[in-house]
Amino acid sequence: MTNPEFPGNASRTAFTAAAARAAHLLVDAEPYIFADSFAVTLLGARAEDLLVYHRLHGTHPVLAGARAEALCRSRFTEERLSHSGIDQYLILGAGLDSFAYRTVPGRFRVFEVDHPATQVVKRELLAAAGIAEPASVTFVPVDFEADPLRERLVQSGLDLFRPVFVSWLGVTMYLTREAIAATLTDLGRFAPGSEIVADHLLPAELRDAAGNGYAEAVGPVAAAGGEPWHTVLSPAAFADLLRAAGFEVLEQAGQRQSIAARLWERTDALRPVALSTLTHARRIDS
Repeated sequence: MTNPEFPGNASRTAFTAAAARAAHLLVDAEPYIFADSFAVTLLGARAEDLLVYHRLHGTHPVLAGARAEALCRSRFTEERLSHSGIDQYLILGAGLDSFAYRTVPGRFRVFEVDHPATQVVKRELLAAAGIAEPASVTFVPVDFEADPLRERLVQSGLDLFRPVFVSWLGVTMYLTREAIAATLTDLGRFAPGSEIVADHLLPAELRDAAGNGYAEAVGPVAAAGGEPWHTVLSPAAFADLLRAAGFEVLEQAGQRQSIAARLWERTDALRPVALSTLTHARRIDS
């Protein structure tokens, strides 16, 4: 999932998701849903180009929807991680995620998994910004459609005998159903007690009007940029894939349910949209 218009053939969506997180602190009102203080920095020279759309047209449903989607899933995931008691954190499709650079050093062993081209660009951006790569971070280059995930993680030092918390956000729609199932099967071989938070796009009949409007506007652009959507799943279908891989589903939530109700008492353009579902699951002892 790379695009020649972005630095080093990096993923377009890695940049647009980071721009959505960065723009939240610039164009939206409090209460903030998620504060990513590193997002602007990690956009590098593309920051102004990407943020100007949010600055000038921040109330547009597509841009506001992009922010709500990125913010809700990030907050939901990091809240579950913080309460899990797990210190190995695996970020699948890490993109320009900044967790490892704004958390307490040494509290988590972080494994960032992504396409090699995107990782190269991210590391260049970190270096250019003077942000040191913590010793607790390991970059794991993987092509989800082709590479053996578990093997790559073992080679990178992940301890399979202790629980792992997995974040898999903004990725599944770009994969085939077969690749999603294969990845979950690999994750299902982690230690019992491991947890995962993943999101997936809903089929059209399960979206609301705003969700369908977003999909109709963004889907073709993603495809034209070389990152077409391949898979949409109902919550029940994704839960079935998880159970087949050895997980029990703990909770499933749309945008409205994923964060505290008080955070939707807003004066800006952010509104919950029925577009995707977040699923939190735990590896059971088989």
